[in-house]
Amino acid sequence: MASAPSGMQTLSGLSAVADQYDGYIIDLWGTVHDGVQPYPGAVACLEALRAAGKRVVMLSNAPRPAEVVCRQLEGFGISRALHDGVMTSGEEVRRLLRERDDPWFARLGRRVLHVGGTHDLGLYDGLDLDRVADPEEAQFILNTGPDAERGTDSVEPYLPELRVGLARGLPMLCANPDRVVVKGGRRMICAGALASFYEQQGGSVRWVGKPYTDVYAPVFSMLGVPQDRILAIGDALETDMRGAAAAGIAGAWILGGIHQEMVGDDAALAAAEAAAEGLHPVATLPRLVW
Repeated sequence: MASAPSGMQTLSGLSAVADQYDGYIIDLWGTVHDGVQPYPGAVACLEALRAAGKRVVMLSNAPRPAEVVCRQLEGFGISRALHDGVMTSGEEVRRLLRERDDPWFARLGRRVLHVGGTHDLGLYDGLDLDRVADPEEAQFILNTGPDAERGTDSVEPYLPELRVGLARGLPMLCANPDRVVVKGGRRMICAGALASFYEQQGGSVRWVGKPYTDVYAPVFSMLGVPQDRILAIGDALETDMRGAAAAGIAGAWILGGIHQEMVGDDAALAAAEAAAEGLHPVATLPRLVW
């Protein structure tokens, strides 16, 4: 174990600090899997955490219900025995749309324009919403990200409806704050990129998911351990590490995810990048390995 200049530990595996924490909040895409398959060592690491009696909750900015993500993990060979639950930004979006006890949500109408792929439509199951295809008829936009058929490289294919939304003053609900993701080695934009454009153009955006603290409350309940004994693990500085800091818990930064091209395995560069963002993870890991 080594230390970077900021005091951030440079670990080769999680076992070096496992005795310091009882609960683990683990990101999925970029940490456990790449959208196609688990990363080498990730499943074995989860098995080792469970064997050590640790509590584990998966926290993802996936814009879909937690149960859908649970089943996806099972398809990757990650059984429900390897975690104490899954929480997603999509699950929180569903709660907020269902309960409408938040003032921003209370003002929303029922007619919604969906911006995203058909694989995200499970988000609407059981909700009293009317999906419309014409932005001129919508009362708000629910943004789950780009559609693979329309393109995942830029916001360009989505400008027509976004511009109508801006002209009409439609509020946008962003169900995935991530801006980019790497799927099977290919980088593509996420819902956060569309929401950033909308916000920069003067649109009203409500972001749900990491790094915003609301999504952590149900996770803490699932873990049931003191917050000073919780470690959040993820590959994104802006969502995983900033979210951990906002929630008041320690963070371990996976360098082999979306920041791989930027920092590689350079501990000093990683510490400098984190510090430049005002973030101070307790450690870095190359991957989620034991």
